[in-house]
Amino acid sequence: MATSQAPSLGERLVEPVTNISDFIWVGTWNGVEVIPFPPMTIFLLGMGLWIMVGLKFYPILKLGAAIKGLFAGRKSAGEGEISPFAALSTALSGQVGTGNLAGVATAIALGGPGAIFWMWITALFGMALAFAEGSLAIRYRERTSDGVLRGGPMTYIMMGLGKKWTWLAVVFCLGTLFSALVTGNSIQANAVADGLNELFGIEEWLGGLIVAILVFIVIIGGIKSIGNVAEKVVPFMAAAYIVMAVIALILNFGDLGETFALIFHGAFNPQAASGGFVGAAMIIAIRAGVARGLFSNEAGQGSTAIAHAVAQTNDPEQQGRMAMLGTFIDTIVICTMTALVILTVRGDFTAGGEAVLHAWQSDKVGFEMTSGAFAAAFPMMLAGVPIGTLVASIALILFVFTTLLTWSYYGERAITFLYDRMKGSNRAGEKKLHMAWRVLWCVVIFLGAAQPSELVWRLGDISNAAMALPNLLALALLSGVVFKLAKGIKDAGPTHMADTPEEPEEY
Repeated sequence: MATSQAPSLGERLVEPVTNISDFIWVGTWNGVEVIPFPPMTIFLLGMGLWIMVGLKFYPILKLGAAIKGLFAGRKSAGEGEISPFAALSTALSGQVGTGNLAGVATAIALGGPGAIFWMWITALFGMALAFAEGSLAIRYRERTSDGVLRGGPMTYIMMGLGKKWTWLAVVFCLGTLFSALVTGNSIQANAVADGLNELFGIEEWLGGLIVAILVFIVIIGGIKSIGNVAEKVVPFMAAAYIVMAVIALILNFGDLGETFALIFHGAFNPQAASGGFVGAAMIIAIRAGVARGLFSNEAGQGSTAIAHAVAQTNDPEQQGRMAMLGTFIDTIVICTMTALVILTVRGDFTAGGEAVLHAWQSDKVGFEMTSGAFAAAFPMMLAGVPIGTLVASIALILFVFTTLLTWSYYGERAITFLYDRMKGSNRAGEKKLHMAWRVLWCVVIFLGAAQPSELVWRLGDISNAAMALPNLLALALLSGVVFKLAKGIKDAGPTHMADTPEEPEEY
């Protein structure tokens, strides 16, 4: 008699990890409501609303000025490591990843078309959170003994709130390491291995190895090398992807009205659709949109502040605008393009053996859904592969590659901060630790590429919350400073400084 194979550790972990994720984001356990509201969703949107109102809707009113400032941002105008535009490109390279292609599809699969409305709302409030993070990142920066400026939430907690809040900075850094290894590495490595496999038939472990080597070649040079690559690759890849999506939508222009009707109706009404998605209640649509919106644009998570902190500017307001522009480009522009293509383009799709019109109604999940929609828009074959599949796969590979570069730096900053709390830490020790982290990072890329994705995505939701919660508390405590920075008061708020025997020598 044949015996069934015992489930792997990863498969056994899916259920408990899913329960923790659902409790944090929806307030349910084993599908049963434990809390009558979605905790993380309320906290994230609530903080975004608080900052937005306190800023008097600055992110929306000043969006035009922020776009105009993109060109000025190419010039350095102060101390730092890379230009303000390179800092934005670096932050964007961390933001624009698998969340923009696979994450949007996952949101639609979980919450239906209505999830996209809540993704937009998350992005609007996220622009306020991003402004707060970017401006605080410049207002509070630390200087190492050899003159390098750096920062992020751990630094604006220490310098803006004082030494008694060190525990909050430590909790943020632990959350950052968790999030870096899961969402910044394993999920991305998984997605790029899938893309290489679909395009070239490369085994996933080999795809992981190739990507790990290429990432190591760039990150060995630190933030300047990462910024240099991001500044060249990110604008090109984002523009090319948007152009292809716009062409797909022009070809299917007649169905766009129906798509927007689906999004707005689904945002406020439980709906059942034919095919793979059935009966998503409004709360699930909200959860899917907010969770995937955060995964994509990272607003409120604190990660992009680490990139903006190294910008060559002494103007917190200017870099705050750059940061909020990153959220706008990532979610309002790129994620929306992906969503509209998935929801609008018609093709030969099936669900449970029956023909359906659109990719979102089909059995396809994650990146496969996005790739399928683009393949239906551009079915012409090139080397035996639909041009649409080539476009989506190349975009995914480039998006994910640059995300892996930037998140390696975020993890590096977190691990450095924790090391600097130890007695006797010094700059030489930091540099050795950086090298060890970069090697470990590339090993995890190789290992993560071949892992099943369901567990990693659920862990991603938990790790994002672990990073966002301490940062959102810091933003709440420093919100008064943020409101003054938006008025152009560059030295707003107290600066808590203390001499330390470790790195940096002064906080």
